[in-house]
Amino acid sequence: MNTTLNVLTVTLAGGFLAAALAQNAVPEIRFDSVPNAIQLPAGLYLGEVAGVATNSKGDLFVYTRTGHPTVTIGTMRPFAHGGSRMFQFDRTGKYVREIGKETYGFMAAAQVRVDPADNIWAVDEMSNMVMKFDAEGRVAMLLGRKAESEIIPPRARAGDGAGQPTDLFNRPTDVAWDAAGNIFVADGAGNARIAKFDKDGKYIKSWGKRGTGPGEFADVLSIAVDAQGNVYAGDGGNRRIQVFDNNGVFKTAFSNFGNAQAMCLTRGANPVLYVSNSNPWNDIDVAGEIYRMRLDGTVLGKFGRAGRLLKEFGAVNSIDCRGENTLFVGELANLRVQKLVLH
Repeated sequence: MNTTLNVLTVTLAGGFLAAALAQNAVPEIRFDSVPNAIQLPAGLYLGEVAGVATNSKGDLFVYTRTGHPTVTIGTMRPFAHGGSRMFQFDRTGKYVREIGKETYGFMAAAQVRVDPADNIWAVDEMSNMVMKFDAEGRVAMLLGRKAESEIIPPRARAGDGAGQPTDLFNRPTDVAWDAAGNIFVADGAGNARIAKFDKDGKYIKSWGKRGTGPGEFADVLSIAVDAQGNVYAGDGGNRRIQVFDNNGVFKTAFSNFGNAQAMCLTRGANPVLYVSNSNPWNDIDVAGEIYRMRLDGTVLGKFGRAGRLLKEFGAVNSIDCRGENTLFVGELANLRVQKLVLH
């Protein structure tokens, strides 16, 4: 028995040592954080920064949870709105305007993305809606449906997470597009699936349910689509990224960078994926680093750590990487946006 225990102890120790050595072997990427990267007007503050994204002009969009919802009661259909706001800044960080003020679907920001035509897409976790704004800030398309009869939608995870085979969401978290304009929504905080729509917003199909096997998710908090139409899904609860073809057929999975709560895929001939190993909510002083990796899962380097100072991260929920070496990062725990320059 002692011999068996000794062998087991050596085996486990060797496994932990190999994992530690592999982690330490990842090259550190030098970087800086630009102080005062955005300038807010007097009296205006950011809450939890759920989404950051830039357009082709370099303007920055920030979708933030302000914590001031309004509830209408005493009517046939009581409902809540407000609680999140979207701000636009120019390429120098100067405040430009607010988009979607008092919008019916803004409750709890989950993500903001900008598509190739410079349309701005807001994903809201509590209204269960994905809202497309044109470049002028006008509402152009709505996906999902807000449950007006529920003041706050339930957070319980019912069923197997596969959701309804429609465009009805349960706490959606992210959105991406392929070259044909098809829309992919990560319906991944209440459900555990990915929903696909055509460019006109018509529902096509969905895949995924709660579990640990291929094609199953603990959650889907981030999503990206490459030039070939492959879909990368951040399955943070299972500490992996799963890769699917354009129709949801499982291809492979990567699991060497922790909780993939935020992802961003660069453009160009040699794209790379930035992945945040975001801090868990029960201990924001651990993890926090951001990885750079090839699309085959090869890790090229990492940078940052948990913390509250510049160049440290607290619950990163969004990354913009329109410029491969200039990133914008939105943090939930530190209530801020960081502009990072990689060297």
